[in-house]
Amino acid sequence: MKNKFVKAIFAIVLGSALVTSCKPKNSGDAVSGDAAQKAYVAPGKYDEFYNFVSGGFSGQLSVYGLPSGRLFRVIPVFSVDPEKGWGYSEETKPMLNTSNGFVPWDDLHHTEMSQTNGEVDGRWVFGNANNTPRIARIDLKTFKTAEIIELPNSGGNHSSPFITENTEYVVAGTRFSVPADYSNGDVPINTYKENFKGHISFVKVGKEGEMDLAFQIVTPGVNFDLSHAGKGKSHGWFFFSCYNTEQANTLLEVNASQRDKDFIMAVNWKKAEEYIKAGKGKKQSVKYAHNKWNEKTHTATSEIKNEVLVLDSAELKDICYMIPCPKSPHGCDVDPTGEYIVGSGKLAALIPVFSFDKLMRAIKNKQFEGDYSGIPVVKYEAALHGEVQKPGLGPLHTEFDGKGNAYTTFFVSSEVVKWDIKSLKVLDRVPTYYSVGHLCIPGGDSKKPFGKYLIAYNKITKDRYLPTGPELAQSAQIFDISGDKMQLILDFPTIGEPHYAQAAPADLIRNNGQLKFYPIKDNNHPYATKGEKEAKVVREGNKVHVYMTSIRSHFAPDNIEGIKVGDEVYFHVTNLEQDWDVPHGFAIKGADNGELLIMPGETTTLKWLPKKAGMYPMYCTDFCSALHQEMQGYVRVSPAGSSVPLTWSVGTNLPKATK
Repeated sequence: MKNKFVKAIFAIVLGSALVTSCKPKNSGDAVSGDAAQKAYVAPGKYDEFYNFVSGGFSGQLSVYGLPSGRLFRVIPVFSVDPEKGWGYSEETKPMLNTSNGFVPWDDLHHTEMSQTNGEVDGRWVFGNANNTPRIARIDLKTFKTAEIIELPNSGGNHSSPFITENTEYVVAGTRFSVPADYSNGDVPINTYKENFKGHISFVKVGKEGEMDLAFQIVTPGVNFDLSHAGKGKSHGWFFFSCYNTEQANTLLEVNASQRDKDFIMAVNWKKAEEYIKAGKGKKQSVKYAHNKWNEKTHTATSEIKNEVLVLDSAELKDICYMIPCPKSPHGCDVDPTGEYIVGSGKLAALIPVFSFDKLMRAIKNKQFEGDYSGIPVVKYEAALHGEVQKPGLGPLHTEFDGKGNAYTTFFVSSEVVKWDIKSLKVLDRVPTYYSVGHLCIPGGDSKKPFGKYLIAYNKITKDRYLPTGPELAQSAQIFDISGDKMQLILDFPTIGEPHYAQAAPADLIRNNGQLKFYPIKDNNHPYATKGEKEAKVVREGNKVHVYMTSIRSHFAPDNIEGIKVGDEVYFHVTNLEQDWDVPHGFAIKGADNGELLIMPGETTTLKWLPKKAGMYPMYCTDFCSALHQEMQGYVRVSPAGSSVPLTWSVGTNLPKATK
């Protein structure tokens, strides 16, 4: 055991030394003379693609243009965002509710775009919360998080959110197997093999995008890393990379790397649906939150649900199968035809490619080599199409260009390698700067990739940008893959830390009925103020509701008196603008909260608790016009028990004339 530990540490140190001390040999001439022209988007011109990039530990989703690398927007998802008031306004707080209460941060690793017939359709982007397991749906008509559903029985939602070819399901596997929520979790950690289980969640997606946790499959206690759905001929199946098949619970860098092979789990979700219809699922008591945004009322609601339907993979022998895969597999990717399943063993010096047709024959002919915790294990050679030999060091992720080529990232050797899916021959390789993780080809995990560009998301930048102290900028690099050889055309930094990303043609999304503003007449917010004449202040005990409007360049009301220490004041601000580009902001001195950012026609609420008597300025925080600085007002706060009457006004509360 001691020798294995020493060897593992030596390997890690050696690998790190190679990564941090060596530049690729051809780094000096990696960018050719026409690179700038290929990446340049002139002022006033549009990019060809939207690129939706996970924010990693920021918990947000960022939107970039391709090929320019310009940042368009950061969409708040799982973390509070002061810029937009996400998680600060009363309307958005329910979106961050969980069975553990209000959770203002999470770790968004992967994005997945909705599909129809296996092709990207531009309706929604899904994202995962890794820490407190959840799945979010972002509506691409509004570029706003529309729904978040929590996943019970999960300890780390990394293998998520991956979709079926018609967005029937968004699917998630647990990274950390744990005792189920419906069992006793107060057990010794070293009883892992007896008490820890994995759960795969199938979240049904409706026609309007609405999500529902349809069922879960309980599995042996392994770590699920990544996954992809079958497509075309393999539609109806899902594939998950699994590691820690040793079921270790400590020092996994050594104890979860003992076996030569781990697994890819193949899941027949069509068969699982049949078992659900046949009544084979068991209802289990759990708690999870389901949060929804209502575009008509501009408010979110949160519901705690108490039940989930569970199938047992050990009892139902024909829904899950294990395919041996070189140790510690990370990526698990399916080519556009649905025939080839690519595994990426991080500690292997080859890439295994499995055949769906051969897998089906192996299952039919029972070509098994025993079972793993009750799940049949298919013989490696029986499912194998072949191996890509000596492709690089540290293979992680693979995407496809739709021309029969695959592109795989190599973390240790810092490169992207292009290879032929059928012949398994390496065709090209380019260096990255440095230690590349995920990659993105627009539509690269669909039946119809758009190709043209490949974006590498790198973990280390070192000398690529101006230094910023002890933390380096997060890095992305764009390659032109339209020709036989890959060509680096641009570096650009991203919000950190990027993991997976997806991209689609700009025209597919900007012509999907994108909302430009909220029509005032359709605003059904319970505290909407649809004109200045409706502006008012209402006291209900110690709660005060301010029905306020904003328009260039004033608030109504902008003078309020009679607020008392100890009151709960709710500023319900309606932006009366009906022009596309005129949001307004709202903030007040002393608020222990973020400001509001209110889109045209929208109503948003800020809760304010005045703690001492005095005069409190309020103002617009978003530059809205030439008279933006004049867009302000005052709130007078009197001591608790004061007899100052509640009054409000706009434009009339002027000083009395003096003689």
